[in-house]
Amino acid sequence: MSKLETNTIDTVSGTANLTIGSTNSSTVTFESGAVTGHNYPAFEASLSSTQSVSNDTTVKIQINSETLDTDNCYDNSTNYRFTPTKAGKYFVYAKARAQSSADNLLRDISVMIYKNGSLEIDHVFLLRNNYQRVITPSFSGIVDMNGSSDYLELYGKITQPSGTPTGFIGGSKHSLFGAYRIGA
Repeated sequence: MSKLETNTIDTVSGTANLTIGSTNSSTVTFESGAVTGHNYPAFEASLSSTQSVSNDTTVKIQINSETLDTDNCYDNSTNYRFTPTKAGKYFVYAKARAQSSADNLLRDISVMIYKNGSLEIDHVFLLRNNYQRVITPSFSGIVDMNGSSDYLELYGKITQPSGTPTGFIGGSKHSLFGAYRIGA
């Protein structure tokens, strides 16, 4: 077996792909912990504690506890938004645990991902004839991002027939938001 040591491996001018191996089965091993592949930038964050909300009012869910943020693209303290620095398609996912103020009062819950301030993906649970106390909708989708100014935020709305909902429940990843790049 031979060993090749170099500082840079690059593609030939005018090409975009670097191929390792051609006819034989190839395995590439990277140093432990190295960032590789198309799945970056990536982040996942959760709601650290319960966020109180008003009844039937859309609010930004303040996802503030980062589990992963490969390229420092998620703002977990001010805007609660993901602004990736590399253009491409991103797999985006979220869940938000909603709780009413008492048993059998949760009527509807909407959880939405906004892109640049406009609705991009939404998920609505309509429980009008089967009220609940707690529900945790989760959903995912694919979003094109320009790698400079595009950003994503998580919003939600809880509706009950009377009173004020407890809100979106935090801790133990009951409510979370994440995304990662899946390709160009």
